[in-house]
Amino acid sequence: MTKTLVVTNDFPPRRGGIESFVFSLCADMLGHELVVYTARMAGSDVVDRSVDYPVIRDRARTLLPTFRVARAVQQVARDHGCDHVLFGAAAPLGLLAAGLKRASGVSHAKGLTHGHEVWWARVPVARRLLYRIGEDVDVLTYVSEYCRREIARALSPRAVARMERLSPRVNRERFRPGLDGLVWRRRLGLTDDQPVVLSASRLVRRKGHDTLIKAWPSVLDRHHRARLVIVGDGPSRARLARLVRRQGVAASVTFVPAVDWGEMPLVYAMADVFALPCRTRLWGLEPEAFGIVFLEAAACGLPIIVGNSGGAPEAAEGCRSSWVVAPRDVPGIATRLCSALTSARAT
Repeated sequence: MTKTLVVTNDFPPRRGGIESFVFSLCADMLGHELVVYTARMAGSDVVDRSVDYPVIRDRARTLLPTFRVARAVQQVARDHGCDHVLFGAAAPLGLLAAGLKRASGVSHAKGLTHGHEVWWARVPVARRLLYRIGEDVDVLTYVSEYCRREIARALSPRAVARMERLSPRVNRERFRPGLDGLVWRRRLGLTDDQPVVLSASRLVRRKGHDTLIKAWPSVLDRHHRARLVIVGDGPSRARLARLVRRQGVAASVTFVPAVDWGEMPLVYAMADVFALPCRTRLWGLEPEAFGIVFLEAAACGLPIIVGNSGGAPEAAEGCRSSWVVAPRDVPGIATRLCSALTSARAT
């Protein structure tokens, strides 16, 4: 049986789309024995007891491809007899691949790529390192066709030929229509018939929550009792709260701290519409790679509003009710929110 060592920074209790993706991959690795090597953080013990494979925590809060980490990873691979390695994010941890193959029994290395490898592909020094990673691993995966095109610019033809698509998948037993969202409505003081727009992600500028807030006064002109619920934590929290006050919509916008992954299906069930008008920042260096939240929301039966950034529109493909919007078009987003709420409330 294949024994796989997963080396990653992106693992619970850390929250985010990549963390959910990697955690789900670990759960789905049928036919593999599994060992995870990751960073230590508060709440790790609870997570580690909840899974049926060993999780080894480095003392660092962030793994980097240093000599110390390389030695530690090699020792884990030898101790557990691992023959495969999966890097949860190819950049930068894929730089460990060559040494790991030489010093242990690992024969096959795979590196997952996400959105941040796009800027690695565009910045000269990082581009050279990404080229090396592409040579050292056996497979680089990509989450969207957009990411494949951008990352391939930094790779050799041989590495490009070995790329494989591996997009996030949704557990449709957990994320499905018809779940009871009333518990979350009660928790937030919402009535059963109150229109709700949900936006859930890390609170960073790229996600476009500020555009939603700027559009919200126009939404209230049409849907007077509507509530915008923003779920997540991040560095933009205080900035967004100030914007809410400046827009005069504090009574109709609710911030909710990041919710445990197991609760998210019920959070989606509370809403009528999901919206995340994500945008590309920093001259193309910071796009949205894909967006598993769009798939989760759509699986729960919500219409979704998607910002036209990077691979995010690909996440909307095949969804029954989805719209791709210009991420800085405040009037256009307001119009789309109003029509989506009207349609959702009519069904």
